[in-house]
Amino acid sequence: MATTASPRAARLIELVLDFLAYLELERGLSRNTLEAYRSDLQQYGEFLGRRGVDPLAAGPSDVAAFVSELAEGREGKPPVASATLQRKVACLRSFYRHLRREQRIEHDPTAELRGPRRRARLPNVLSRDEVQQLLAQPLGSSPAALRDRALLETMYACGLRASEAIALELAELDLEAGILRARGKGSKERLVPVGSKAIETLDAYLTRARPKLVGLRDEPRVFVNLRGGGLSRQGLYKIVQRHARSAGLDHQMSPHTLRHTFATHLLAGGCDLRSLQEMLGHADIGTTQVYTHLSADRLRDVYFDAHPRAQVSAGHAAAEPH
Repeated sequence: MATTASPRAARLIELVLDFLAYLELERGLSRNTLEAYRSDLQQYGEFLGRRGVDPLAAGPSDVAAFVSELAEGREGKPPVASATLQRKVACLRSFYRHLRREQRIEHDPTAELRGPRRRARLPNVLSRDEVQQLLAQPLGSSPAALRDRALLETMYACGLRASEAIALELAELDLEAGILRARGKGSKERLVPVGSKAIETLDAYLTRARPKLVGLRDEPRVFVNLRGGGLSRQGLYKIVQRHARSAGLDHQMSPHTLRHTFATHLLAGGCDLRSLQEMLGHADIGTTQVYTHLSADRLRDVYFDAHPRAQVSAGHAAAEPH
């Protein structure tokens, strides 16, 4: 996007930078994906510029025209490949959903937009052993170590989004009852159980570390930085990445990976889908159902590892008497 631009183009630059920061810090997307999305939105901005349309005022017809131009080609340019078109559609939908969440627009112009069908990519999850490796990384009794241990344990124990973890306040945490109140998307609140290990690490952090970090500051949020202020998304992301690297798990690891892992492990342990939907704060159970695929994979692995008849080779089976 040109830097000498009109107010409309400058506004799009601002919106795109904010969106990309959200994708990196909240969703943990790779640099390659972020660069692809930046390029896609630059192309979309140029298209809107030719039509004289502000990105915040674009309607379904504008978005549909852009996608149609990509699919059919323009001024000698060939149509884009199906996979590329799918990515661009996904980028636009994610971009406008973000603007809707941030209350920058009232209506999402991509709500009815559909791209070429392809199989949904399942989210990354950690195995139980990998979770143990990660949670064992914050060593020692320093305030930072106690905070990091409590933070990681709580995110895994409760399936919190990064935004929910950093927004969690002391008044929303009840260690005696073993429950916390998470404030999710659209200011929706839900109650989530807190496991015993998370309670133990939270208690240690709140009694032995947080008072030292906060001092006399009146800070309502549970998780704070080393200066005593509320932890930021960037700060949370760096904490997770640092300990993931120490555990050798930094390959596509993000704060959201702990949420995916929480959901998958609960389903594999017998949690029903409706209860999981409530704990994750999903408005649509269809969003929760992706974890059934992950859970099935886990259960299949366990079956072949544990069932004695599943491991019998074809040669041994043929030799058995009938």
